[in-house]
Amino acid sequence: MMAGPSAADAVARARRMPNLRVGLHLTLVEGNPVLPRGEIADLVRQDGRLRTDMAGMSLGLALRPRARRQLEKEIAAQFEAYRKTGLVLDHIDAHKHFHVNPLIGEPLLRIGVGYGMRALRVPREPAEVLRSLEPGGDIGGAGAVVRWLAQRLARRARQMGIAFTDRVFGLAWTGAMTRERMEKLIKALPDGSTEIYAHPGTADTFPASVPGARYREELEALTAPSVLAAVREANVAAGGYADEVGRGKG
Repeated sequence: MMAGPSAADAVARARRMPNLRVGLHLTLVEGNPVLPRGEIADLVRQDGRLRTDMAGMSLGLALRPRARRQLEKEIAAQFEAYRKTGLVLDHIDAHKHFHVNPLIGEPLLRIGVGYGMRALRVPREPAEVLRSLEPGGDIGGAGAVVRWLAQRLARRARQMGIAFTDRVFGLAWTGAMTRERMEKLIKALPDGSTEIYAHPGTADTFPASVPGARYREELEALTAPSVLAAVREANVAAGGYADEVGRGKG
């Protein structure tokens, strides 16, 4: 989140870890924009923060060319802000996966290519894998429309030569990617490329935290010796989206 309150600190930390694969978390909802309110009035609330009503915002984009022009300006501004950090752009994803909406995904792809974007998260999570790990569990998950939109995004990214992984895990178990779940998931990974994402933190409650999210447990899941051992035992090659570009994925 380029306009997030901790963005400068995150950039400084990333610069100290040159092997860390860092991407742009495009933020067009529930956050701070890069541009001032006067330039993107249709995208923000009175307090200058981005809107939280994704359905209403989508309708506004569909009906108002002015709103679509403002959206493109904000997308470009976030790419430009990332470019100025000097960090290598490993991949792009979007807050709340809002980029599955074609009104956002299309300009994102077009603008992103101009900024050197070569890889993109396409949030397609195979429910059958989750069900095999937790039979009878509530996996929630995206509805048919969202799944269709994700497939459409995959086709458009492929047409434009943008790499993406075969699947993504972290949607259904968001905020609860525990050590146990991480271990089971790693041991059951299908062949091909997979992104597993989490929201690690040193506290469970902080400004803008999601009630009930288990940030500390997700941090443990990423650092636990048993999880690292599972990666080695499964002979999983860890890396970033840049590796998918190198293999010509997408």
